[in-house]
Amino acid sequence: MLTIESPRTNHLELTLSGRLTEPAMAEALDAFVELSRDMTHGTMLYTITNFEIPELGAIAVELRRMPALLRTIFAFDRCAVLCETPWIKVVAELEGLLIPGLAIKSFALTEREAAEAWLRES
Repeated sequence: MLTIESPRTNHLELTLSGRLTEPAMAEALDAFVELSRDMTHGTMLYTITNFEIPELGAIAVELRRMPALLRTIFAFDRCAVLCETPWIKVVAELEGLLIPGLAIKSFALTEREAAEAWLRES
């Protein structure tokens, strides 16, 4: 399941747990694009627990929406990833190196306060 909320201006909180299905991915990505529409210099707090590889249909949904996602991602300056899985943390930070203007930093699940403080530095 992937949920996306906007608790304050220019900030999204994403929570991913378990395996994503095609309908869940479509709903979440549509929400991401809609909630990000008017953002500038945004931040994201992305919490990942119990990660499972998404269904093939969910990956196809993401690929179909890639042009809109790429346009949207430039509305963000920073993304903090809370996760305990080492390889996910590494991949997240590598993505930050590949996306111009977006800094991504990984934190342990217990480091939420540190992640939020880092996001506020932007």
